[in-house]
Amino acid sequence: MYSGCRKFHLDTVGFKQMKNKSVLALATCLAAAALLWGCARQQQGSSSNAGKRLRLAFVTNNASDFWTIARRGTEKGDQELDNVDVEFRIPSDGTAAEQKRIVDDLLAKGIDGMAISPVDPANQTQMINDAAKRILVITQDSDAPQSERACYIGTDNRAAGRQAGELIKQALPQGGKIMVFVGKADAQNARERLEGVKEAIAGTNVQIIDVRTDDTDRVRAKSNAADTLVKYPDVAAMVGLWAYNGPAILSAVRDAGKVGQVKIIAFDEEDATLVGVREGSVEGTIVQQPYQFGYQSVKTMAQILGGDRSMIPATKQIFVPTRVIKKENVDDFTKELNQLRGRS
Repeated sequence: MYSGCRKFHLDTVGFKQMKNKSVLALATCLAAAALLWGCARQQQGSSSNAGKRLRLAFVTNNASDFWTIARRGTEKGDQELDNVDVEFRIPSDGTAAEQKRIVDDLLAKGIDGMAISPVDPANQTQMINDAAKRILVITQDSDAPQSERACYIGTDNRAAGRQAGELIKQALPQGGKIMVFVGKADAQNARERLEGVKEAIAGTNVQIIDVRTDDTDRVRAKSNAADTLVKYPDVAAMVGLWAYNGPAILSAVRDAGKVGQVKIIAFDEEDATLVGVREGSVEGTIVQQPYQFGYQSVKTMAQILGGDRSMIPATKQIFVPTRVIKKENVDDFTKELNQLRGRS
């Protein structure tokens, strides 16, 4: 009797152990299946995002030829990505109001992402934030760091300003009075470039008389330069912080017969600026890489919308290096530039 009960007890224990093992194995299988199902769903979602046709926009801050090169970059990005369509928009008058009309129109069209160069970042922060609640927004060329944009792609403008400051010091080793010209002084890139210039010339005898703005009006830009030459006959150098300022300054200096007497430092790569560098009437120009602004904006927006944000650094700023173009390297640079512009 005792031995029979004991046998029954042992069999019961064995059955329970087997049952527990079976339950554990079943639970393990179910967990694995759930994991695989989740991965499959994630892959399916990624494939779905990758397959979705993305409507992207690139919005400039004016109609300068600078943006022609950026457009080539957006076109290259568009060609490389099968699921992307890019709309390139240029404000007709270079105002914040016109930019807002463009942004509102793009939102109404149902775009997925936008790369914008804000004309007036401080006063356009709310516009950017409102757009960012509905679509992906990044800034390019000019940043709005207080906004909810995903990231900024463009120049380290303070560093570029320091490069311009070095050119000023080379042109005026003994110092002298200089005038600075720009479209809008409150634009982020304008402020940072001016700060960089001031950092570079600190402790020297270079004196900034004033900063003249033109609201992206080329006629006014030349008028500002011409007025400066009359009002300040002792001005030693004139510095243009935006692309069209260089040609405007050079034209005014030529009209006044002061080529070589008044040094010119410019930004960007307008044809007249490069001709001036080649001739020696412009000391040098700090050039950005607008092609990369366009190309990287399209590629980055597509990646982010596809679920990959790994390219965004902690600073949320992706810098594209600037170059200093002087007489010794202007021909090589012009050749590169013409290839980007599609010129022979």
